[in-house]
Amino acid sequence: MTDATFEDGAERPLNLSAEDGDDLQVISAMVQDAVFPITEMKWERKARRFAVLLNRFRWEDREAAERIGRPFERVQSLLVIEDVLQVASQGIDRADTETVLSLLSLAFEPGEDGTGRLELVLAGDGAIGLEIECLNVALRDVTRPYVAPSGHAPEHGD
Repeated sequence: MTDATFEDGAERPLNLSAEDGDDLQVISAMVQDAVFPITEMKWERKARRFAVLLNRFRWEDREAAERIGRPFERVQSLLVIEDVLQVASQGIDRADTETVLSLLSLAFEPGEDGTGRLELVLAGDGAIGLEIECLNVALRDVTRPYVAPSGHAPEHGD
């Protein structure tokens, strides 16, 4: 995991990488409840890269925001998965370019030969499954935070 700043040093955007299951759990927590238009995901077959530009809640700032009564924020982030061999989706109408997907979590199942399957679990029983050569995932904020429309973090049942 590395820290970074915007060019003017005003913010400290999130910049994480995952090469094992524990690191992936951290990234999965950061992208929980992120949303993205279906048009903002791309598989670059030749480069073996899958990328998604998403709007995520700033979960890492939740406690501080609540403590001082500041509205909860979102930020645009880029999720990049390298070493992708194959991509398949289920429960998604790729032809409907107006679709906005809601990301619930990332789940990894290692294979016997060092490869594995990374799944982007979506709300509404949708999923994007990636066959990967090895776990190589990065999440980086690309805009400054902005106030979430509701001003509050989503509530989840325990």
